[in-house]
Amino acid sequence: MSHPSSSDAWVRAMPAVFVLIWSTGFIVARYGMPNAPPFSFLWYRYALSIACFLIWIRFAGVRWPQSRSEWFHLSITGILMHAGYLGGVWAAVKAGMGSGLSALIVGLQPVLTAIWLSSSSNATENRVTQRQWMGLVLGFCGLLLVVWHKLTQGTALDHVTLLNLSFAVMALLSITLGTLYQKKFVKPCDVRTANTTQLIAALIVTTPIAWFETESVQWNFESMGAMAWSVLGLTLGGSSLLYMLIQKGAAASVTSLMYLVPPCTALLAWFLFDEPITAITLVGIALTAWGVSWVLRPAKSIEGEKR
Repeated sequence: MSHPSSSDAWVRAMPAVFVLIWSTGFIVARYGMPNAPPFSFLWYRYALSIACFLIWIRFAGVRWPQSRSEWFHLSITGILMHAGYLGGVWAAVKAGMGSGLSALIVGLQPVLTAIWLSSSSNATENRVTQRQWMGLVLGFCGLLLVVWHKLTQGTALDHVTLLNLSFAVMALLSITLGTLYQKKFVKPCDVRTANTTQLIAALIVTTPIAWFETESVQWNFESMGAMAWSVLGLTLGGSSLLYMLIQKGAAASVTSLMYLVPPCTALLAWFLFDEPITAITLVGIALTAWGVSWVLRPAKSIEGEKR
């Protein structure tokens, strides 16, 4: 009788750990956004993350990408999934969009990914099944229930304009295209050097935007705490896990995990800030988890049905 190794256990735990870490993104924004302009904050985040990764790479002695094509594809992925996605989300929140609506818009990613994979002529490996489509629809309905009270009970700091809506849509398109691009073009390589390459590209793209921001970063306990977790938790932890999940799994299954982020964020906000959780929110969380379980159901169960 064989026992699962620690590496197998870690692989199984990766999705849950990723969702928990990624869900803290809006919590960090709540702490950091009042004290900093979005792109300047992200510039510091990228720079500090690169420094941490370089130290890690130096002591680990891992190999850097060897060819120009590897550097190019990783750079494009970094521009989309770091500069585009994070820049869009943080700029939308800074411009007055509430966390509920921004989470809902970015939460459309699994649907866009599934539509793209279904329309692709060579999507046999990552084909979206009927059961997965049903799971995507269930998950989105649950997501809508989770953020509904924030959509219907807006405040002066929770409204929609053409500007913040454009930023949120940019974030949605960036992470969707980045996920698909990485799955198609990025060859498996060490996650530390891959992430560093992506962050260098994001830093280069973000620099001129941050330069023209007139507001300065106000360094205090909240902004420094937000920066520390952004670097250590979200970038070194969350982004690295997302990279590994995309490399290991089907794109539709991986992106469906994003459905779990707003419900998990709602639970964290309730625990940390006493934000209310209604019965509708709990129903939405359950429906979202149910939908994601349908999307993530192993392909071998489907093969067994065919036999």
